[in-house]
Amino acid sequence: MGMLATMINSMALQAALESAGLQTRLQSAIEMKEISEPYVRRRAVRHLEKGRVVIFGAGTGNPYFTTDSAASLRAIEINADVILKGTRVDGIYTADPEKDPTATKFDTITFEDAYSRGLKVMDMTAFTLCMENDLPIIVFDMDTPGNLRRLMEGEQVGTIVKN
Repeated sequence: MGMLATMINSMALQAALESAGLQTRLQSAIEMKEISEPYVRRRAVRHLEKGRVVIFGAGTGNPYFTTDSAASLRAIEINADVILKGTRVDGIYTADPEKDPTATKFDTITFEDAYSRGLKVMDMTAFTLCMENDLPIIVFDMDTPGNLRRLMEGEQVGTIVKN
């Protein structure tokens, strides 16, 4: 059911991006030819080369893998520059800021420091994939209007995790 939920979210994202004038392609690990293309790495890279936004839906199509793991895997496969992880908070903190008012935010943190502090950035499979492939992660508040645009324009938004 989680894979299908990500497809619904992916379709909503596609509609929003297209209404803003961007060309998009939705690819899915599960065949749904009426609403998406099948995931093919070479095809995804070619769409990116043509300036299109590629949205990966339905995770990896395999049980036991989270959407974070799927995003990390796909990002590595297409040689992405960064993973953008939209959450309910504006970055990574020393503790859960929704529960601990004394939590302090990191602007930048290394993978090793986040791991040694026990900070839950994403599941360990996804986190390790990013760390081992030197793929930075930017954690930001997806509910703040304009955050994604500011990130795309190069502004420091949220927290960046890197080696």
